[in-house]
Amino acid sequence: MAFMELLENNPSCSEAIGVHRHSECPIDYQNFETIENCANALAPLGPFQLIINTVGVLHTNSWMPEKRLDDLNAEQLMELMKINAIGPALTFRHFSKLLDPQRSIMVTLSAKVGSIEDNRLGGWYSYRSSKAALNMLIKTTSIEWARTKPNTALIAMHPGTVNSRLSKPFRGEQIGRPANQAASEMFTVIESLTREDSGSFIAYSGERLPW
Repeated sequence: MAFMELLENNPSCSEAIGVHRHSECPIDYQNFETIENCANALAPLGPFQLIINTVGVLHTNSWMPEKRLDDLNAEQLMELMKINAIGPALTFRHFSKLLDPQRSIMVTLSAKVGSIEDNRLGGWYSYRSSKAALNMLIKTTSIEWARTKPNTALIAMHPGTVNSRLSKPFRGEQIGRPANQAASEMFTVIESLTREDSGSFIAYSGERLPW
């Protein structure tokens, strides 16, 4: 929502289309067919110069991030892989045809805790693993797109702590930035991106993060 408000008020943006589970053209990562269906429905409105994917899950009413290995369970691990990695990967596949071949950017929100090199605290097994898998999918896709879509930048972006439902159980209301501030900070970075940045893992501050 914050990105939509920002883009709708940006004079350089001719049109912004928001997609979610209940939009006119819905996407639900619990039903992968919706990804291709939505891409096909939006294709006549393209090409698009910017696609931002903010979908992700950290916790639900049924479970929270694991604090220790004994908390790990298959259902939680598969669920987070499905939503945080497989869904975005299929979005790369089906939405790639909507990107402007002259110049375009696709940004997917990742998380710094998905960095293998930066992992110093452990825990959060499913979330860390799903974001690490997402990062690999982004990096691998960017290598192919360097050949097939040389004017497109594919980016993994760490949004930092935002005051949202995702961060609420972890003091997000106290330590997180408002969503509109976070969107503005990330968009400033996005505006500076070039095709040479494709395959990068970047924080909202512009810092380059280790995979």
